[in-house]
Order: sequence, then structure tokens, then C-alpha cells
Amino acid sequence: MRLTIDEYCKHFKMSKEMVNSKLKAKKLNYIIEDGATFIIVTRSSIESDKRAQVNQEKKEMQIVKPKTTVATVIALYQKENTFLKEKIMQLEMKVDKLIGDKEQMLRDERDKIEQVYSTKDAQLKNILELVNNKMMLEREQATMHELESFVHQGEAELIDNEKVELKEYLKSLGIKSSQRKIIKNRFLDVYDSDVRIIREYGKLYLDFSKYDYSDLLA
Repeated sequence: MRLTIDEYCKHFKMSKEMVNSKLKAKKLNYIIEDGATFIIVTRSSIESDKRAQVNQEKKEMQIVKPKTTVATVIALYQKENTFLKEKIMQLEMKVDKLIGDKEQMLRDERDKIEQVYSTKDAQLKNILELVNNKMMLEREQATMHELESFVHQGEAELIDNEKVELKEYLKSLGIKSSQRKIIKNRFLDVYDSDVRIIREYGKLYLDFSKYDYSDLLA
């Protein structure tokens, strides 16, 4: 059987340099035809080479089991311990995150409750203010009603006495001195032209039995 140099290299897994070196050293049988070199190979050598390759591959495929030593056991335990520590750290981080989330939820709930309380408190203050204003208004109205009743009562008493001095009448109304002064000046401005106003001995008198003075007393 003859093979070209390339075929020989491929079959026997050799480089061209090594094959050429063997050819020069005449360690291989070869012939030259038409300028091409052919290496003569017997079938037995091919089969022997194949068996050698198979045996080599088997040897390479065999796995030598390492002997179990104390160092190997310690290394395994250390590896497992490291793995367990990482797992514990991961669990602790998850627990911390859950606790943090729960605390945040509680804080948010507290803020909501405080907001609701603040709103309700403001509403309650507004309601109380409205109630107080209403009560004050009712008291003022009651006071005005009592004052009007007192005025009407005073007018009725004075009517019974017919003529009454303006100054004394204004005092009996219980109004402020500034208001009394305004009303008195109003009477002084018109007493010369208003027949309802009686002047005697430098004093002004009113006769409720004959006249109505509501326009001047208002």
C-alpha cells in the first residue's frame, strides 16, 4: 500500500518536517513516480499503529480516582460551611428586608391615621366655631330683644306720665352717653320747627300721649 506524504502525515499524525526527515534518513520505504513521492506502507504496520492509538486513547480515558485524604475531607467540609454561611446570610437579608417592609407599612399606616385624625380635628374645630358663633348670635339677639322690650316698657311708662324730660327719658333707655348725645342734638336741631318738642325752662320735654318720636329716637 502506498500513501502520499500528506496521507501519511494525516494517518500517522506526523508533521511534514518529521516525515521528510525520515525520508532523508531512509527510515521509510518510498518510490517516486512522475515527480511525486509515495511512501510504501504494509497493512500490518497500519493495523499495529491503529491498535497502539486505541490503547493510548484507552489509557487517556481511564480516570484515576484520587485517594480520599483528611485534607480532602476538610476541604469538602469547608466548602459546605461556606455554602451554608452564604445561605444563612441570604436568609438574614431576606428577613431584614421583610422586617423593613413591615415597619414601612406600619409607618405609612400611622401617617394615614394621623392625617385622618388631623382632618377630623380640623372639622371638629370648625363645627365648634360655628356652634359658638351661633350661640353668640342668639345671645346678642336675645339681648336686643330684651333691650327693645325695656325701651317699649319705658315708653309705656312715660306715656302714662304724659310729658317727660328728654334727658331723663334718654337715661332711662340705658344707652351709651355718646348715643344719648347724638339723639339730644337731633332734637335740638329741630325743636324750633317741630311742634312735637316742648321747651320749658330751658329743658326739652316729650309728650308721648300726643306724639310719636320714633323718627328722632332711631
